[in-house]
Amino acid sequence: AARALVERAAHGTHEHTYGVNTGFGRFVSRSIPEELTEELQLRLLRSHACGVGDPYPDEIVRAAMLLRANTLAKGNSGAHVRTVELLLECLNRGVVPVVPSRGSVGASGDLAPLAHLALPLVGEGEAFLEGERMPGLEALTRVGLEPVRPAAKEGLSLINGTQFMAAFAALGLVRARRLAHAADLACAMSLEALQGSRTSFLPEIHALRPLRGQRDSAAHILAQLDGSAIIESHRWCDKVQDAYSLRCAAQVHGASRDLLDYVEYTVAVELNAATDNPLVLVDEDALVSNGNFHGQPLAFALDALAMAVAELANISERRVERLVNPNLSDGLPAFLTSDGGLNSGFMIPQYVAASLVSENKVLTHPASVDSIPTSAGQEDHVSMGNAAGLKAWQVLANCERALAIELLAGAQGVEFLAPLEPGEGVRATRAFVREISPRLRDDRSLAPDIEDVAVAIRDGDLAGAVA
Repeated sequence: AARALVERAAHGTHEHTYGVNTGFGRFVSRSIPEELTEELQLRLLRSHACGVGDPYPDEIVRAAMLLRANTLAKGNSGAHVRTVELLLECLNRGVVPVVPSRGSVGASGDLAPLAHLALPLVGEGEAFLEGERMPGLEALTRVGLEPVRPAAKEGLSLINGTQFMAAFAALGLVRARRLAHAADLACAMSLEALQGSRTSFLPEIHALRPLRGQRDSAAHILAQLDGSAIIESHRWCDKVQDAYSLRCAAQVHGASRDLLDYVEYTVAVELNAATDNPLVLVDEDALVSNGNFHGQPLAFALDALAMAVAELANISERRVERLVNPNLSDGLPAFLTSDGGLNSGFMIPQYVAASLVSENKVLTHPASVDSIPTSAGQEDHVSMGNAAGLKAWQVLANCERALAIELLAGAQGVEFLAPLEPGEGVRATRAFVREISPRLRDDRSLAPDIEDVAVAIRDGDLAGAVA
C-alpha cells in the first residue's frame, strides 16, 4: 500500500511531492518530469556519495545496513520489497559497502554515509568482500546478486535516516555497559590492594540517596568483597576514611550508569523508528514532509555516552595513581615492583592511563551543541551526531585501555598482600586477568597485556567470566 501511494505521487498526480517529483534540499521547488523520476534517484545517490576519510569499521556499516533495512521494512518509506531484500542479502553474504567516515552533519540524517552504503545496491560504489576492496558491482556478482534500479523515491528512502548515528549508539552502548561492569570489578580489586573499607558501599548508605545507578554499583562492588581476608585483617585499623576515588566510587560509577540508562532509552526508540522524509502514512493516504531524520536525540545520547564512560576512566586513573604511588598506597612497593630502580614496574602504565583520560577530556567536548546551516539555508539546523559518534567510539577504546591498566595494577597490588586473600569476586577477577597476563616480576613490555585485557572488556569476556 505504501509503494502504491508513492507510485501514484510519481505518475498519477501533478502535485509536488518532495523527493518524488522535486529536487532535494534547496532545490525543493524544482519540478522533475515524470519520465526522469527514476533517474533523479540514481543521481541523488551519486551526488550525495561524497564522504571523505577512512572507512567506518565494518561492524558500524553492517549495523547501519541492518537498521536501514529495519526502518524500510516498517512500510513508511514506500520502498520496494526487492530493495530491502537485496540489502539484507548483501548483509548475509558478507558484502560490506565502503563508507567514508567523514561527511555527515546528522541532518537530514546520515546522507553522505548512507549514499555510499546504497551505491553497491545499484551496482556502483565500492564494497569489501572477505576483506578485499572492490567495485560494488563486482562484489554483488561474486556472491550471485543482481543490482536494482531505484524506483521513484527509493534513492531518498535509502539515504534519509539516522542509521550510522544509531549504529554508533547501539554498539557503543553495549561496550559502555561492559565498561561500567569492569569499572566496578577494577574498583573492588583496587580497594582490596589499597586496604580500603567496605563500609562506603553498605546498602544502608545508598538507601538514603536511592539513585538507581549508585545503588546498583555499590551493591556490585560490595558483592566482590564478600569473604575478604584482606578487609577483615584491617577492620580495626586507625584509617578513618578512604580517598574519594574509593569512597565515592559508587556515586561516580552510578552516575555513569544512570546516564547510560538515558542513552539506552533513546537508542531503543531509535532502532525501530521511521526516520525517512517524506513518510508514507497509508491510513491518511498521504506522503508527509517531516523532521524525523534529525539526529539531535542521538547526538545528545552519543555525547552523553562518551561523558559517562570517560568519567569511569577518570576515576580509574586516580586509583591507579594510588596503587603505584608509595606515598598513597598504604605500604605497597613503589610502582608495584619488588626491585624498584632496576625495575620500573607499573610506572609507565600510569602515564598511559593519564594520557588516555586526558585525550578523553578533549574528545568529550560535545558535538551536539554545534550546528552549521547547509543547503543554502534550507537545512539551517543540524545535529553533528556523526561527529559525536566518531568521538564516542574513540573514547570507548581509550576507556577500555584505561580500565585494563587498573585491572592489571590491581591484580599486581593484591598479590603483594599474600597470604591474605581478597573477596571471592576479586579473586575471580584476578584469576581472569592472570589467564591473560602473568604477574609482572621483572620488567617486560605490558603493551600487549593492556591491549588483551582491553579486548576482553570490549568483547564481553570479562563480564561473562565474573558477575
